[in-house]
Amino acid sequence: MPEHQEIRLHGHLDDTIEYFAMAASRDAYSRYFFEADSENLRFFSPGNEFILGDEQISHRGNGGSFCEYMFGVDQPLSDLAKTDVRNRLVLYGAFYRDSDGSNLDFTPKTDGLSSFEQVFFEGNATVNYFFFMTGSVSGKLQEQQENIARLLGKTLKRSAHVGLGDDTELIDEIYSMLGHRSSLYLVKLINKKHKQYHDVFKALYDEYKTIPDHEYENLQELANELEIDRYQQERIRIDVMYKHPDNQRIVDEYKNILIECNLKGSINQMENARLTRLKTLSVRNKIPAALFYTLDKMLKHDKLVDLDEQDYLAETRQVLEGIFFTEAHIDASINSEDMSLLLHAKRQASENRDHTFEHILLETGKACDEKIHEGADLTLLEHFSYIITYFDRYDNTSSVINQLAFMENVHFGEEQIRSLLGNKKAFDELNGKLWKDLFFKQVFENKYLGQFGRKKIVCLQKGLALIEDSRLTITALVDQLLVLEKQERLYAILLGHVKERIRNFYSKYNTRVEQEALLVEVADELYNKGLYTGDIPLAQFHNVVVNIKKEAVYLHNLLPKIVAERDASLREDFLDNSGLDRFYVEELEREYFELNNLDMENLYLIRKGYAD
Repeated sequence: MPEHQEIRLHGHLDDTIEYFAMAASRDAYSRYFFEADSENLRFFSPGNEFILGDEQISHRGNGGSFCEYMFGVDQPLSDLAKTDVRNRLVLYGAFYRDSDGSNLDFTPKTDGLSSFEQVFFEGNATVNYFFFMTGSVSGKLQEQQENIARLLGKTLKRSAHVGLGDDTELIDEIYSMLGHRSSLYLVKLINKKHKQYHDVFKALYDEYKTIPDHEYENLQELANELEIDRYQQERIRIDVMYKHPDNQRIVDEYKNILIECNLKGSINQMENARLTRLKTLSVRNKIPAALFYTLDKMLKHDKLVDLDEQDYLAETRQVLEGIFFTEAHIDASINSEDMSLLLHAKRQASENRDHTFEHILLETGKACDEKIHEGADLTLLEHFSYIITYFDRYDNTSSVINQLAFMENVHFGEEQIRSLLGNKKAFDELNGKLWKDLFFKQVFENKYLGQFGRKKIVCLQKGLALIEDSRLTITALVDQLLVLEKQERLYAILLGHVKERIRNFYSKYNTRVEQEALLVEVADELYNKGLYTGDIPLAQFHNVVVNIKKEAVYLHNLLPKIVAERDASLREDFLDNSGLDRFYVEELEREYFELNNLDMENLYLIRKGYAD
């Protein structure tokens, strides 16, 4: 690495913009690279200049800008497809020839200007860099820019040192690519208001994940005080949520699948099953749906799905257009058959993450408003409101049932049950089969429905029917679900405490006497820790022991064989017959691969085999 000197200039343009200006070369201490007057701060080298004004930056000469990509911003597909590309690089006078960003053209026009608002809108909301250089590139500006792209492009797009650090490592990394007679000039701009909002939201999200209402109100007050527009707030929040370690692994896998599908132009049954698995997992882990919607929009998910969606979309268009427009001169009321068809279409669109359905609905609403504005009968609005009311009932019911099925420690009170009873009555008025077909059939068929999730859903389904027959009270159903919730919590506690005792020598606890002795040990430990003070049901304890033995058999005997032979069918046979939750087994598999330093891609290939 060439030895070099650095000079740094730090200051604040106003209460919003902070800057760091850095010059690096072998003789930086003897160089003069900036000048200031009452209006501008100018940085320069032979043939180059970069000016910080009151409201904008301007530049001429070589160089460009770079920043860390924020999650959800438009990226060339060529960048999205490379998992090691972290940063957005813009070279003055260069533009992409193709929409996928695979070919770059250079022009001699490298001068320009941008407002600070534009800098933090088009680039990173918090930190952006600008640079120019001398020494390692020569010739006309167009040639200099091409040489910079070849010399520094790969490094700048992949550097992990771009961001809020002190930039020493970043400068070392860049300067190591330059010749010994080169000079590097770097200007870093920080939006202090955006950074303050980012830091507060990150602290809240790291602490709560689901931010309490009172904290969120304080956050909104801060945003109003700092005058941060809603778009920038959303960008910052989504980027923070994506970078949370619990979210990033799942979202990245979802993104990679969509990229692969985008490149080939379609999503098949296998890939859709993988995407569905990740979305189900996201519900369980409380990952914001906005992260997935952003990817779906960026990668045109709704244009790729090829799963008979054309039929239900065509039927949806036919019902909506027939009701609101082409048949407006006759009875335009919506009958039960029409509404049932739309609800099934909404269910299918939801399963396929197909946003075209919502787009059709939005366009219908706009057309309805326009016709009413032009003097059409107000019954058009009544018909549309009728549909929206049922769709709201669908969303509410689906959300509540899926939370009960796939999330742990979800408290179900009388309010939720009364809401479900009201919604069930409304759906039953349309069609007696709708309730089961819309909300329970797919849940029971979901491979990721765990043992307690299944018990709770069965309890809910039967309990609601008994309440309608006046054979059970709402309070009694709440109590039944509470018992299952306590059993689920106790199972998790027992699993964690029993597992370490018997995982590596489970044969010691084969007899009932040995297991009862273990029960006494665990019960004492839980009591002393204040985790559980009641009697531990013997049947539940034995169930935990049996499942840990199954886990040991899988990890020590079956999984090595599955990995060696890539035997996806053996894996599926175990998952279908063992009674262990698929979520739990997949976590065991991940830990096994990490512990043994195995290639995670092989696990990914084995897992996707079940959809072949």
